[in-house]
Amino acid sequence: MPDAIWFILAAAIVVAFVGGYFARRYVAEFKVADAEKQARRIIEEAAKEAEGKKREALLEAKEEVLKLKNEAERENRERRQELQRMEKRLAQKVEALEAKLERVQKREEELSRKEAKVTDLQTELEKLHQQRLAELEQVSGMTLEQAREALLAEVEKEMQQETAKLIRDIEARAKEEGERRAKEIIASAIQRCAADQVGETTVSVIPLPNDEMKGRIIGREGRNIRAFENLTGVDLIIDDTPEAVILSSFDPVRREVARLALERLVSDGRIHPARIEEMVEKAQKEVDRQIWEAGEQAAFEAGVAGLHEELIKLLGRLRFRTSYGQNVLQHSLEVMRLAGLMAAELGVNVALAKRAGLLHDIGKAVDREAEGPHVAIGVELARKYGEDPEVLHAIAAHHGDEEPQTVEAVLVQAADAISAARPGARRETLEAYIKRLTKLEEIAGSFQGVEKAYAVQAGREIRVMVKPERVDDLAMVRLARDIAGKIEGEMEYPGQVKVVIIRETRAVEYAK
Repeated sequence: MPDAIWFILAAAIVVAFVGGYFARRYVAEFKVADAEKQARRIIEEAAKEAEGKKREALLEAKEEVLKLKNEAERENRERRQELQRMEKRLAQKVEALEAKLERVQKREEELSRKEAKVTDLQTELEKLHQQRLAELEQVSGMTLEQAREALLAEVEKEMQQETAKLIRDIEARAKEEGERRAKEIIASAIQRCAADQVGETTVSVIPLPNDEMKGRIIGREGRNIRAFENLTGVDLIIDDTPEAVILSSFDPVRREVARLALERLVSDGRIHPARIEEMVEKAQKEVDRQIWEAGEQAAFEAGVAGLHEELIKLLGRLRFRTSYGQNVLQHSLEVMRLAGLMAAELGVNVALAKRAGLLHDIGKAVDREAEGPHVAIGVELARKYGEDPEVLHAIAAHHGDEEPQTVEAVLVQAADAISAARPGARRETLEAYIKRLTKLEEIAGSFQGVEKAYAVQAGREIRVMVKPERVDDLAMVRLARDIAGKIEGEMEYPGQVKVVIIRETRAVEYAK
C-alpha cells in the first residue's frame, strides 16, 4: 500500500510541473501579443505626432518587442531546466520506490516461508505434547482430568489451611487494638506480682545423724513405726537411702505434723510409743499455730477485714497445699494482687476483687476430706461463713463452671489463669517435657532433606538443619510451613513453637 501512494504522489508532481510549464508559456505569449499591440499603438500615435519620428518609434518598439521576447525565452529556458531537474529527481525516486518494492516483496516471500516453517513446528510440538501426555497418563495411571482434579484438590487443601491461618491472623490483628490496654494492665500486674511458688508435693525427706537411728525409729517388732504411722496418718518409708527416711502422704498438713514430730524425736533420741504420742501432739499444736499465723498473715497482706476465723484457718492450711507443684496459698495471694491491680486500673471494686481472689481456691484446703470439686466446696464454705454473694459468684466462676456476670468475677478468672500459666509458676513433669521435645524432633526429622533437628527453648523452638544439596533456599520456606503445619495437627502445647530452618554450605581448605 505505501508503494502505490508514493507512485501516485510522483505522478501528481510530474503533472503539476508540466501544467506549470504550459501556463508560463501561455503567459509569455500573451505578454508578447500585448507588447505588439502596444507597439502598434505607439507607432500610430507617433505617426500622428510626427512623420519624422516614425522610424525611431518603430525601432524602439521593435527593441522592446525583442527585449520582451528574449526575457520570455529566458524564462522558458529556466522553466525547462527546472522541469528537467524535477523529472530527473522524479525518475530517481521512482527507481528507489521500485527497488524498495522489490525488497519488500522479497521480505514477504521470506516471511511466508518462515510462517510455514513455524506452522510445521507448532504442529510437531502439539504432536509431541499429546505423546508426552499419553505417556504420563500411562505411567501415573491417571487421565489428564484426574491428574488435574488431584492437583486442584491438593492445592485447595493447602489454600484452605493458608486461608484459615490468614483469617486467624486477621482476627488477631482486629482484636489487637482492643486488647492492647488489657495486655498492658496484665503485664504490669505480672511484673509486680510474679514470685516463686513451686514446692514439693507428696514426700518429705528427714535427714538422720546415722543409719543406726533407722532401727530405733522402727522399734522392737516395728512398734515405734506403727505407732507413728497410726498417730500421724503418714507413711514412713525406711529404705536403703543412707542417713535419711521419707515421709509420704497426700495430706500436706499431716505430712508437716509428722515431719516436725520425727525431727524432734530424732533430735531427742528417746523414741517409744508414749514419746511418739507426746511429740505428735506438740507438733499438731505447732502446725495449728503456723496455720493460724499463715492465715492471719495472708488476710493482712490482702487487706481483707472481717474474715471468719474458720476461713482464716482454711487459708492457713493452703500454705501446706500444692497444685501441680504450685503453693496454693502463694497462688491465692498472687491472684488477689493481680485482681486488685487490674480492678484499680479499670476503676471497679478493688476490695471485692481482692477478697474474691484471696478466697477463690479456699475449697482446696479440705478437698481431700470432702466430696466434689474444689470450686463447689469453696462456694459452700464461703456461703457457710457469711461471705457476700458476689464473692460466692466469683469463686464459682473462676474455672468457668458458671458464666461470669460481674467484672470482678472476670478479673479473678483472668488473674487465676495468669498466675497458673506464667513461666515458673507450675512445674511440668519431666516425663511429659521429654516426650514433647522428642515428638518435636521426630516430626521435624520425618521430612525429606532434614539432617538433624533439635528442640530448644524448653520446646518453644525447633531448629532444623537440612542437607544443602537437597533443599534449596526456596524449598526452605515450604519446609518450614509444612513442619509447622504438622506440629499444629499432631501436638498439643502451650503458646507457640518457632520453626527455624538452617541451611549451610561450607568450603574448607588448609594452607600448608
